[in-house]
Amino acid sequence: MNWNSAAIRDASRMRNYGKIIELTRMYRRMTQVQLGEACGLSQSAISRLEKRGIAPYAMDVLLRLSQHLGIPAALLGLAETTVQTRIGTESVERRQFLGAAAAIAASPVLTAAAGPTDEVEQQAVALRVATTSYRRLDGSTPSRELADVAHSHLRLIQGLIGAARTDAHRIRLAAVASEAASLAAWLAWDMGDYGSARSFYGAAIKAARSGAHPLLAAYQTGSLAQFEAHTGNAVQALSLTQRARSFLEPAFPTVADAWLSSVEALGHAAAGDQRSADHALTRSRAALQADIREEPPPWPWVFTFDESKVAAARVTCGAKLGLSRWASETAIPVPATSHAKQRALLLLDIAAGHLAAGRIEAAFALATQALEIGLQYRSGRIVERGRALRRSFSTSSPSRAVREFDERLHGVYL
Repeated sequence: MNWNSAAIRDASRMRNYGKIIELTRMYRRMTQVQLGEACGLSQSAISRLEKRGIAPYAMDVLLRLSQHLGIPAALLGLAETTVQTRIGTESVERRQFLGAAAAIAASPVLTAAAGPTDEVEQQAVALRVATTSYRRLDGSTPSRELADVAHSHLRLIQGLIGAARTDAHRIRLAAVASEAASLAAWLAWDMGDYGSARSFYGAAIKAARSGAHPLLAAYQTGSLAQFEAHTGNAVQALSLTQRARSFLEPAFPTVADAWLSSVEALGHAAAGDQRSADHALTRSRAALQADIREEPPPWPWVFTFDESKVAAARVTCGAKLGLSRWASETAIPVPATSHAKQRALLLLDIAAGHLAAGRIEAAFALATQALEIGLQYRSGRIVERGRALRRSFSTSSPSRAVREFDERLHGVYL
């Protein structure tokens, strides 16, 4: 966006701030509905604001729009000190988090410099793009190879926060640091380092709150809840899920509602509560079906959360509950996902369902496939899940599939 263009300069000089918002929204390829959701406003309110001309504007509304669209504060008549003071408080409305913030996260680096605000934005976008790239590489790269670079990336961001000249700059980078810490947590989890995973998730939540991003705080808290559910800490998982939802009140973006419902289902499954898990999965599926829009996943989601993910969560819940029918009744596109490690974990869940139904050969055939992926990517999480599956089955005369699995697992140290 060229902030020095004649149209922008003229609108700012005439105090026609609605025109600047309209031009920026169109440049970001956002609809009025998306922008309204991002800032807690209706589509009609955005429409009226864009057509207001030189009439008075509410400063708090302009502030929110400036932050989400990346508009330099001065162009909207906002003093830089006012922006810094307001951003630094916890009074940012909770509906500020909604998905259109992705326009900032995914937008290209601005080419027209317009002062320090643009420099901050360029820096934040560049760092966020790097984090997103590392997250996508996780699907096809051993975590141990990504961990060092992810840790260095996080230290770089933390160093930049320490050297930031203004509170607004530090707050802007805090959200970026939160995403980088979450990546480090995920990699630690995959390597079987649960202590580090919890520590990094905690840092991600703290940074998200410092960055005044309720959606990001909810996402990171939900991620920690998901981790606790998978590791069997049901009470903590459910408590964290409710805490994550508290960041989102009074409104829920569809993807956050659906995803948190699936995480809640995992927590109930870890507690052995089949009925509550089933109800949570039903809510997750209903939330997705109620939103018919086909759009890219909103920030901070990198991968789409859709009905196939709900189906996969049902399989995982079934594995925890020992319900083989949850796996057999659900159509899971196992070969469709490009994330090899996620595919392996799903295979192990399906294998657990087969094992619960007494289909020993099928269970360990799938478990061996998953183990091969785990060894290829040196995933401690996959290998440990394979060991847990094996411990759940005892026999004095193992079948061929079980023997092959044992031979492959023997001597593995990850």
